[in-house]
Amino acid sequence: MKFLPLISLLVIACLVACAPKEKIADGNVEWPKYRGPGEQGVSEARNVPTDWSTKENIVWKAEIPGRGWSSPILVDGKIVLTTGIEEVVDEMHDLKVLQVDAETGEIIWIKTVLQATVEEAEDRNEKNSLASPTVAIDEGVIYAHFAHMGTVALDFETGETLWKYDATYRSKNGAGGTPIVVDDLLVFTVDSFDEPAIMALYKKTGKVAWKTVRSHQVKNNFSHGTPLLIENNGRKEIISPGSGMVGSYRPEDGKELWIVRYKMGYSMATRPIFVDGVIYMGTGFARPSVYAIRVDGATGDLTDTHVKWMYHKSMPKSPSPNFVNGNILTLEDAGRLQSLNAETGEKRWMESLKGMFSASPVLVGDDLLYVVSEEGLFYVLRVSDEGCEIISQIEMEEETLATPAIVDDLIYLRTRHHLWKIGNAE
Repeated sequence: MKFLPLISLLVIACLVACAPKEKIADGNVEWPKYRGPGEQGVSEARNVPTDWSTKENIVWKAEIPGRGWSSPILVDGKIVLTTGIEEVVDEMHDLKVLQVDAETGEIIWIKTVLQATVEEAEDRNEKNSLASPTVAIDEGVIYAHFAHMGTVALDFETGETLWKYDATYRSKNGAGGTPIVVDDLLVFTVDSFDEPAIMALYKKTGKVAWKTVRSHQVKNNFSHGTPLLIENNGRKEIISPGSGMVGSYRPEDGKELWIVRYKMGYSMATRPIFVDGVIYMGTGFARPSVYAIRVDGATGDLTDTHVKWMYHKSMPKSPSPNFVNGNILTLEDAGRLQSLNAETGEKRWMESLKGMFSASPVLVGDDLLYVVSEEGLFYVLRVSDEGCEIISQIEMEEETLATPAIVDDLIYLRTRHHLWKIGNAE
């Protein structure tokens, strides 16, 4: 096992998960997007460790300064993360992006890309970090988003800043939602107190392409959702949950296509999944629920016509759902893991896990679920229609709110002070 020295001025990448592995020309395996290439929290790796410790099956362990809950993104053999430096210098916090060699764990470069005022930094939930959104990478450019503290584009190879966008909205509870690349746009939510919206920047310049204010607003407008791009019946749609509603938006101009309203739900942090023409999504705080919404090309307010089912009992505020063999798996923040029939919403079973949870589960293969608690207890579970079997429980000895990336039979896990590469011993 290789231990790396503490590197000053680092940056981390936020809450993600897993998805089907994607190979590039030189044979490397990539994890290029939040929740993986498929953006559904699924990994097709087959020889992932099911048991390890902080000293066994550890390929390397890199010490990361600062604090951040963004998830690892792996492209061309390099991991990109963001981090926020908690120490204040001249009334400012440094926000950083870093690139790590996935083979060795060595830091390739670290860049201070933005600074946050003390006031900006303190306006966040105590669990949150200054660097919770995960980066997006596209065509040799890294897009690092720090919500109301700003957005920056960097050259993938050198870390050189290409452009910066200065945000102008009032946030609540800090940074959360991750941006996505849609054609020539960088899209993210700006669900503020005063004017909740979704917006797009031109990815090459950082100039505003469009901004669409939410058509339905509630008392607590602030949310931290991550959009999901879908294609249904030949139509591209950006699905973007927020407080009190989920909306679908046309990529080219941000036009609202449809909405579904919910009476309760704010501070939205979970990300939807899309399976067989149906959106499955959580609604956030107040009365956490999961909705199943048909997407069939209809437009307008679909609240009364397109909700297949909704389920309210012991639903998550933070972890995103998974689709497993005809079932929707949901993990409540307090540890209740449930399986719901994807067609009807009927509960199949529930299992209680120890701890609190913010990271989203990752499905490996057909039936193994990997999930880590805020306290650092990592579960490997076997799930089926009938129930859930605990295969192993591993104490990582550090807290984490970041979703792991599982790719090429390896686990990349970010904890409070470290980035871990976990793999079976050869």
